[in-house]
Amino acid sequence: MTGKVYLVGAGPGDPNLITLRAIEVIKKADVVLYDRLVSKKILNMIPKRAESIYVGRAVGDDTTHQDNTNELMVKFAKLKKTVVRLKGGDPIIFGRGGEEAELLKSYNIKYEIIPGITSGIGSATYAGIPLTHRQFASSVVFVTGHEDPEKKSETVKWKKLAKSVDTIVIMMGLSRIGIITKKLIEGGMDKSMPVAVIQNGTTPKQRMIKGTVSNISTKIKKNNIKPPTNIIIGRVVDLSDTIGWKK
Repeated sequence: MTGKVYLVGAGPGDPNLITLRAIEVIKKADVVLYDRLVSKKILNMIPKRAESIYVGRAVGDDTTHQDNTNELMVKFAKLKKTVVRLKGGDPIIFGRGGEEAELLKSYNIKYEIIPGITSGIGSATYAGIPLTHRQFASSVVFVTGHEDPEKKSETVKWKKLAKSVDTIVIMMGLSRIGIITKKLIEGGMDKSMPVAVIQNGTTPKQRMIKGTVSNISTKIKKNNIKPPTNIIIGRVVDLSDTIGWKK
């Protein structure tokens, strides 16, 4: 008999966007393993009796931290603890939650996956950008701009995405935006296609710059935009001028 691990999404940054279920399991946790982008207000919900362990990874860090996280989940579960693996955004959307669930399953450890609002949706909504719209966008795709470095080749077909989807949401793509936009243009995307880059989405530090696929890379450098960011490409970006609501 083991303890149970909860793979929990803390939401995109604004602590008010966390789910009631997430709060419920945080309050009963014996151990919380938390990521870099989890709000301090959410961390303050962790009971004082619980053990809180930072397992986050900053941009540029190596990937071996995941091995440590895996070991900790298994270790505390075997000690019959209630473990919360607390992640920014959603645990499944580019959050390694699927991989962690596979690991726990292999050890016969009970687990539950609790969804969270992914930053790709939250930041767009707070910026007044509807990712779908009956007039402008009937399809949306979420893409990582930074694939597993252990892959032998890139699997995202940027050139094909250029004309096959209305809205593209790129997560973790800031450092490669020049390469990405070049491939999109080569794939037939209009050089004037609107692009928004949202930094620190849904937080008081949220900041957005806009441009086109032909000039956004230059604007990012000029405005000194840094991670964490989400990049949105599509006609819906222009709607922020009309329906932007977050001041």
